[in-house]
Amino acid sequence: MATIKLKNVIKRFNEVETIHGVDLDLQDGEFVVFVGPSGCGKSTLLRLIAGLEDITDGDLLIGDVNMNQVAPADRGVAMVFQSYALYPHMTVEENMSFGLRMNGADPALIKERVSHAADILQLKSMLNRKPKQLSGGQRQRVAIGRAIVREPKVFLFDEPLSNLDAELRVDMRIQIAKLHQQLSATMVYVTHDQVEAMTLADKIVVLKDGNVEQVGSPMALYHNPVNEFVAGFIGSPKMNFLDAKVSAVNAQDLTISIGDQQITLPAIANTCSVGDKVKVGVRPEHLTAHDEDSSFKIQVSVDVAEHLGGVSFLYASYQGKSLTLEVSGNDLSRHGDLIDVGAQLSHCYLFNEKSQSILERPVPSRS
Repeated sequence: MATIKLKNVIKRFNEVETIHGVDLDLQDGEFVVFVGPSGCGKSTLLRLIAGLEDITDGDLLIGDVNMNQVAPADRGVAMVFQSYALYPHMTVEENMSFGLRMNGADPALIKERVSHAADILQLKSMLNRKPKQLSGGQRQRVAIGRAIVREPKVFLFDEPLSNLDAELRVDMRIQIAKLHQQLSATMVYVTHDQVEAMTLADKIVVLKDGNVEQVGSPMALYHNPVNEFVAGFIGSPKMNFLDAKVSAVNAQDLTISIGDQQITLPAIANTCSVGDKVKVGVRPEHLTAHDEDSSFKIQVSVDVAEHLGGVSFLYASYQGKSLTLEVSGNDLSRHGDLIDVGAQLSHCYLFNEKSQSILERPVPSRS
């Protein structure tokens, strides 16, 4: 397979710069997910790797070979799109083998590769069917099979599950994870769904407005986000943010106010001044009700109680802002209930409101 390196890659469309000096180093055999909100540049970055868009500045290397001027067909990559893009008049076998047939590959080789891909994707019994006879998940497997038979150095996936219903998305997510384990291939996957990112990736690249915000393993990003954006994007339901203000600073500790409560934290390295606005981040599973060991407590009003059986989510309001709590499935809270909730400092994050950067954790961070 192959490594992928992007060195200060910039993309402009006329005068508009959409990718701003991206540097990435993707290792051989890694499953890398580009994740971020719509318009963040993740699909554009994937298309630059594929050669479907030209790089304005910087360098792209696949397997240590500069690809800036190499045609898409010669880059050793295969791309799976959101649209299945199958030929409706061809069978599954003909769709999967189309690229090899157009390149004049030996018929025996074509048959061998199609048979191998069909085994991996459980399509053996469907090789003679037309696309209209297949479900959405089966069609997407055919599109993936068409990529497998090419035996590329790199697989590129551009939101391949977006057209599927919820149950099929889960099933195909598992299938793609198994495919990566079987092929040990370098895969780059684009999605706006952070659940897909967390469950599939060896490495996540979080993008915002054409910039890379953070790169790391799923759990590293979950436990140690570098800023408020990453903290709020990674995790489902997303992190809660409480408005706070610095009320006292000295060499030993820092005091912040949340509502009418004063909370003292160990001194942090980042410079803070009295009056600075900060945000306290707490994940839904750590914002707990009726916990006597909480470092602080606030009273919230329950707006919606979502009971899912083993777990429940409470969507509540505090000072005009929405908060989410993950509680036991046996919790009986209902709309309109007032409940006291809090969190322990060991589960809290502190962010500078202006820069959105994380301040040094007041307790040792988890890895």
